[in-house]
Amino acid sequence: MAWDEWEQLKTEALQRQQGAAHMQLNQHGGGGTTSAPATTYGDLEVANDGLTKIATAAFELYNQLWDKARVALPSSDMAAADMSKQGFALGAGLGHVSNRWEEQLTSLMDACAQISNHMRVTKKVHDGDEIYIQAQLSSIAILDAGFDERIGAPGEKNKIYGDPDEKKKE
Repeated sequence: MAWDEWEQLKTEALQRQQGAAHMQLNQHGGGGTTSAPATTYGDLEVANDGLTKIATAAFELYNQLWDKARVALPSSDMAAADMSKQGFALGAGLGHVSNRWEEQLTSLMDACAQISNHMRVTKKVHDGDEIYIQAQLSSIAILDAGFDERIGAPGEKNKIYGDPDEKKKE
């Protein structure tokens, strides 16, 4: 690969990087135990408060719809059947409205249940991801700590291997 081609590839990569969202961990707090909180290892964080609030609101709406919106269905169905038996055309219309109401209510309740369940599952998945990332960063910190056990000062040759000039003389 020629130098010009390398420079061109670096420039293209930089342009792609500037145009796209990306994540970067800017710090490492040290440590090395798997039980340390994730904040010890950097600024990667998943906040689940919003997911929990949405799931709770959807669950509460589902319960309210179940308790309050279904109250009129049995009495409406009975009134529609009774009116139809007596020969009133209004009975069929009331029955149709009752059926449509039940269909729409069921659809709305299903949507609330799906939202609530999805938010709870998403929260659980994010928590699992957080634990996995914390474990990975912890194992990297332990491995990194092993490389810090130096015999001499950084940059100096390790004396345990001897002086290379003395080996040439022999």
